[in-house]
Amino acid sequence: MSLLDFARGPALQWSLIVFVIGILWRLVGTVWILRYRDLSAPRSTATVTGGLRTILTRSAPPPDLEKNIRFQHYAGYAWHIGLFVVLLLYIPHIEFFKGILGFGWPGLPTDVVTVTAAITLALLVALLVRRMTHPVLRRISGPDDYISWFVTAAPLVTGFMAFAHLGPRYETMLAIHILSVELLLIWFPFGKLMHVITVWPSRYQIGATFQRRGVRA
Repeated sequence: MSLLDFARGPALQWSLIVFVIGILWRLVGTVWILRYRDLSAPRSTATVTGGLRTILTRSAPPPDLEKNIRFQHYAGYAWHIGLFVVLLLYIPHIEFFKGILGFGWPGLPTDVVTVTAAITLALLVALLVRRMTHPVLRRISGPDDYISWFVTAAPLVTGFMAFAHLGPRYETMLAIHILSVELLLIWFPFGKLMHVITVWPSRYQIGATFQRRGVRA
């Protein structure tokens, strides 16, 4: 079995299994925590309004804080959008998903995706440098932050190398690229990358809980 066959076969299957089971495990743990009911008298019953309002208001920092984190704020949104464009709108990726899901969707021209990937990677590098040099960010950053950065950037770097035929022969580089994606899948449920799934429900829950207590989140 070649490295490419391994990446496309057993490694892909097991990484998807870990990915799905890990996410379910995290979600079940979250729901399990919610089994504890607040028995105090509610000061407000408009919990849905409070939850939805918090989703909107927490999506942008307060104006007084914005001036200090403007670059991090907009760069964070930009690289998330760029990563999803590369992942979901690159035609070879769409063909890969089509092989798994049985259906596909329109993609973007290769040049557009390539430029988007380059910008996304540049933003990730800039944010890493900021994390390592900013006195506060450097102090509060832990291994999870750097591992999550690495497993996110690795598919972009290896994808560029495979596309440009850099490094080993193409089949080997393609296998490394696929393996880097599988590493991302394996790490996803257990690190901070899980926020992609939990960010909106958690903000809603915070807003609903505060609204019940009569406090605006």
